[in-house]
Amino acid sequence: MVTLKQINYALAVAKTLHFKNAADACFISPSTLSMAIADLEAQLGVKIFERDNKKVIITQLGRTVLEKAKEIKLHVDDFVMLGQVQAAPLSVPISLGIIPTISPYLLPIVLPILKKSYPNLRLKITEDQSNNLKEKVQQGDIEMAILALPMELDGLISVKFWQEDFYYITHKDNMSAERQEIDASELEQSELLLLEDGHCLKDHALAACKFAGTPQYNMKVSSLSTLVQLVAGNMGSTLVPHMALGQLLSSTPLLAKAHLNQPSPHREIAIIARPNYSGIKNVEYLAEIFANALHESLTV
Repeated sequence: MVTLKQINYALAVAKTLHFKNAADACFISPSTLSMAIADLEAQLGVKIFERDNKKVIITQLGRTVLEKAKEIKLHVDDFVMLGQVQAAPLSVPISLGIIPTISPYLLPIVLPILKKSYPNLRLKITEDQSNNLKEKVQQGDIEMAILALPMELDGLISVKFWQEDFYYITHKDNMSAERQEIDASELEQSELLLLEDGHCLKDHALAACKFAGTPQYNMKVSSLSTLVQLVAGNMGSTLVPHMALGQLLSSTPLLAKAHLNQPSPHREIAIIARPNYSGIKNVEYLAEIFANALHESLTV
């Protein structure tokens, strides 16, 4: 009979494409893992992996087997969660993904609240880019993730808890400190510094301005803090979300800001999860907590 352990071992090998690394991830010996995989293949009558001393290859039929294995694992995980649904809110471990253009600004606001109000909550936080987190949620590697919308969710559900606009940030010598608003038509796209490709914030900023192309200076920068320091050095200008203004502008007196006067909101923040995730109530609880915390922190 095929066992859940065998399924988990096969998925570990598929993820790492390395038997020893997969064995380490499963906390077993490589020989135990190899025997379990060989037994699984014998029971199914299917060769899932081809391997030699250099690499592991998933066979064509093996890919079909592994897709079924992923579905089984997700259903089992949801089945196990059913008992936890009856527990007190946010009293069970939660694996949460979050994108790097949100985590430095949201987490300092909400983590103290969670620690005080839900002392039994254990959060495992993963920071990564949007598409990677979406894939991790779909595959059950994490239970939920905080992303910025709009983006294609491919069947995942979302619970929105915040919406915000972008602010234009430039060196103080380039704009009057009294100025409150700026239109996208006034921006010089060639001098606009944005994050490297793969960060949804770049796409949302360009969409808010209705810029179709890529700025002249394609910076290989992955953090808003670095972009703001470049602006402080008068190397260009940038766009940052409302949530990040306090932290980013407090670090230097050399910056000026103006609200981007384009149709609002420029982006929405949401928690995403699989539609059959048994802990959907925890998603809703977290969304409400995050919304209240941001409202109190950013709208005073």
